[in-house]
Amino acid sequence: MSDALNYLLAARPEAMTHYFAFLKDAGKHLDPKTRNLISVITKVDAQTEPGFKQYLKRALRDGCTPVEVIDALLMAFPTLGLTKIIWATNIILSMNLPGFDPLTMKAQLTGESEKAESDSAEGTWHDVMTTSALADGQTTRVDSHGRGLFISREGDTFAVFDSHCSHQRTDVPLSALDDCTLTCPKHQWTFDVKTGVCHKPGGSPLQRYPANVVGGRVLVQW
Repeated sequence: MSDALNYLLAARPEAMTHYFAFLKDAGKHLDPKTRNLISVITKVDAQTEPGFKQYLKRALRDGCTPVEVIDALLMAFPTLGLTKIIWATNIILSMNLPGFDPLTMKAQLTGESEKAESDSAEGTWHDVMTTSALADGQTTRVDSHGRGLFISREGDTFAVFDSHCSHQRTDVPLSALDDCTLTCPKHQWTFDVKTGVCHKPGGSPLQRYPANVVGGRVLVQW
């Protein structure tokens, strides 16, 4: 925090405590992604670089995609203006965050538009990994074309699931995997990483993607 904010907390702790409680209560009915995107926009509007970086990372951690971040900035154009959007974009580029390069974002947009049209519509096949990179019976997590994926192998069959929890779209890391059980660190939803089935407390499975093996490469469709 800034020296000025520390001063206010020390000089008027009661008022500042109520102020922070108000901020927390004001967003309690918003889902984490929406709340984080609003926080990102407020930091861009104030052009507070440390706060912008902090909330941008938090938004991505809580399931926001790079496309959603850029869309939020563009939607806020009437209040931000082009200068502040360019300011924020320059900072994003300097952070070298995965998923923000133009080719990856195009892949994200393609996948999202195909899903919106129809769950059964044909998507694009993406070359994700070599078959030799994953031993039989093992599971790994990879980032490919802007998507996080959990991939399990049983013989010559590869099961591929989106790395985002089906509850609030939290991006689940590989460290959350224990044997075949994947546990979302946010609200402890658990999934069978080989089938995608949700055990508790909800009932929504992980999103599964079609997978195929061609010439020793694992291809995934979305």
